[in-house]
Amino acid sequence: MRQTLFQEKYPVYTLEVDKSETSFTSVDAIVDYFKEKIDAHPVVAFIGIFDHYKHTSSLKDGVISDDIKDAKNILFCFGKELPSPLVLSVRPRSIGVVELANSFVITFLEAPNPAANEAMESWALGVKNR
Repeated sequence: MRQTLFQEKYPVYTLEVDKSETSFTSVDAIVDYFKEKIDAHPVVAFIGIFDHYKHTSSLKDGVISDDIKDAKNILFCFGKELPSPLVLSVRPRSIGVVELANSFVITFLEAPNPAANEAMESWALGVKNR
């Protein structure tokens, strides 16, 4: 798992999983795995799944890298407190799953809640060797 700054300002966690390192064979299967983790968590609320590939390919001027075969986001929220209106600016959470020719790339934006980051990192690492 790598931590980087995307566009020099967004803290992003990234995990690239070679297809030989996992039994998952599709973005949908990985998204279903994350949905199971979300549903099992006592605080997290599932929101939905966004088919980013389908959306972008449907746009007249949509551009998708030739390397990307599929791309979806699973959306959810860890929010158990609402101390200020500003909290909504960092919620909900999303995990992106992209299929490349020989790997899957899992990404998510760092959350202000360390427990949320730990959970998402653990879930992502669970894709390897499964």
